[in-house]
Amino acid sequence: MRYEKAIRKIFLIAKNFSPIYICSPMSSYLSHMIGGEHIILSAERTLFWENESTLIIADLHIGKTGHFRKEGIAVPQHIYKDDLHRLLSQVLFFKAEKLIIAGDLSHSAANKEMDLFKRWRHDFPSLKVHLVKGNHDILEENWYKETNITVTVNEYSSGKFLFVHDILSTGIKPVKGQYIFSGHLHPGVSISGRGRQSLHFPCFYFTKNFCVLPAFSRFTGTYKVAPGKDEKVFAIIEKDIVEL
Repeated sequence: MRYEKAIRKIFLIAKNFSPIYICSPMSSYLSHMIGGEHIILSAERTLFWENESTLIIADLHIGKTGHFRKEGIAVPQHIYKDDLHRLLSQVLFFKAEKLIIAGDLSHSAANKEMDLFKRWRHDFPSLKVHLVKGNHDILEENWYKETNITVTVNEYSSGKFLFVHDILSTGIKPVKGQYIFSGHLHPGVSISGRGRQSLHFPCFYFTKNFCVLPAFSRFTGTYKVAPGKDEKVFAIIEKDIVEL
């Protein structure tokens, strides 16, 4: 079986679909090179661009749990607070000087969760934040100004990299040789084992020309990707990353 070794590791970690995390010797961080640039993949659904001291994420979807609660669906607020805590821990761990968000910082109109993020942002005024607007980013322009977030509409270019929200959208114009990072799709990968067992995980999806990041928020669905030849997928399993 093509991924037999990885499958055995995955089913060991998620044996019987138990929510209890089983410790693994695998690291929570993996190194990856793109065009001579060192990128670190984190199981917390972030990328760190070492040469630029930049943390890269997509699809934070602030306000989504609040939106569901407003509609009468009892989604616990701690889900969003956990996401915010994870973001803080990654900024501190990498000592990031800049945060690039490849779309969907927010989920809908402003609510109390947006106010919580604004307070979080004001606690870290030295952190530069750049947002490439996604389809859910519909807040008033004043909100971004008050939160000290630089916003671009379609794409953001920085050195050898180009950041967009949706790699499938038209009009993306990378400079020759530029590698693209995208969000929006919430990529996931399914792996089948013996006995008709299968598991599904969020993942980083790398092709020759672009990478699709997993949704940073854990309160999202996923879109199944099928990697082709010379493409790489890194499945996120609790605190581990497994290259398939």
